[in-house]
Amino acid sequence: MAAPRGEFTSRFGFLMAASGSAVGLGNIWGFPTNAASNGGAAFLFTYLILAFALAYPALMAELIIGRYARANAVTALRTISSGNKTRLAALLVGFIGIVTVSFILSFYGIVSGWMIAFFFDPIARLLGASQLSAWLTNDAVMRNSLFVVLFMLVTIYIISAGVKEGIEKWASRLMPSLIVILLLLIVYVLTLPGAMDGLRAYLVPDFSLIADPSLLVDAMGQAFFSLSLGVGTMLIYGSYISSNENLPTIGSLVALLDVGIAVMAGMLILPAMYVALASGVEIYDDAGGLIAGPGLIVSVLPSLLTTMGAIGVFVAIAFFALMTIASLTSSISMLEVPVAYAVEHHELERRRAAMLIGSAITVISLVIVFNFDPLFDLVVTVTTEVSQPLLGFAFCIFAAWIWQRSEILEEIKQGCPEVESGIFWKIWPFYVKFICPVAILVVYFQ
Repeated sequence: MAAPRGEFTSRFGFLMAASGSAVGLGNIWGFPTNAASNGGAAFLFTYLILAFALAYPALMAELIIGRYARANAVTALRTISSGNKTRLAALLVGFIGIVTVSFILSFYGIVSGWMIAFFFDPIARLLGASQLSAWLTNDAVMRNSLFVVLFMLVTIYIISAGVKEGIEKWASRLMPSLIVILLLLIVYVLTLPGAMDGLRAYLVPDFSLIADPSLLVDAMGQAFFSLSLGVGTMLIYGSYISSNENLPTIGSLVALLDVGIAVMAGMLILPAMYVALASGVEIYDDAGGLIAGPGLIVSVLPSLLTTMGAIGVFVAIAFFALMTIASLTSSISMLEVPVAYAVEHHELERRRAAMLIGSAITVISLVIVFNFDPLFDLVVTVTTEVSQPLLGFAFCIFAAWIWQRSEILEEIKQGCPEVESGIFWKIWPFYVKFICPVAILVVYFQ
């Protein structure tokens, strides 16, 4: 028989787990360069509005469905469906979500493995192991294979322990550590030559760009995808929330934490890039835009750290510890989606389910490692640019058009009896029914 379902034992534990899911590598390297390339504070202003006007309602849809059904994504969507056709659609959407998040984790594990390798590099240099240091920073199949396996083993270990002793326990340790390291790095980087230029690029607005369609689309995409929407991670976390919790409040807190950490990441990455520029490191790509993505993390910033002398070694340890923590808090939420389905629907023991599914995803990662050029970008594109936005659209349709509105209200009332007279209930049903689906389709077709 399957083990009984777990539950978050505190609001703090849920907030750390949910915000950890939302705060990942893409949030730290993508948000700052997105902002700098789209008018600085004009992008920030637009992003903040869209995060709470559009992404927050979609986040609430997943949390409410999850807590109501107390089940994995497939079962949850089928629970709120009323006819044979909608149940079939629920089965399809749920399974596509599981497959999508599994493939996202397969490439995410590779990049996360790079972060671990770069974390050990400065330690190797401190110990005088120059050959080991060179191996750790060399993009080779053997290195990538070893560290993706290591990263996935840690993820599997945490998920195997369950909700309380695994997800909640480790998120409650890792997220405060991430925030402390991030703050310390911000304070240090802002003291370096060139940092103020980066801060101005990030925070000084160019409002002439605010009506630019590309800025709006980029901000909307960042708002939706930074909150881990569309693949069932927030739904499954919602299923572990106590019935006594006020869902609109804790949903707002998750959004605030995610937005706050994204903004803080910008205050680290952009000044660091301009410090690198002042040190002679190239920070622009061939098209003239700021280098973003993995290239920023494994090329630009390590080049900067080597110019700092002895202090650069310790800054590198702190920075790649930050990146590894951000990787892990997201990966555990991804693996939980298929594991929860296997435990609840097929009655597998949790540890066995985590090991079997985690091993299968690791094999996919290794196939990508050995065929990197043809597969990596293809998997990233299909999962994050094609599948994820369509799944987000489907979740909104299920919450607003298929599920009965009276049942939604009763579910929210369990932890917030006065919700019907508040602003949330006056606005949210309309937003999630009309605005969010349209917004997601706009991002998709752009």
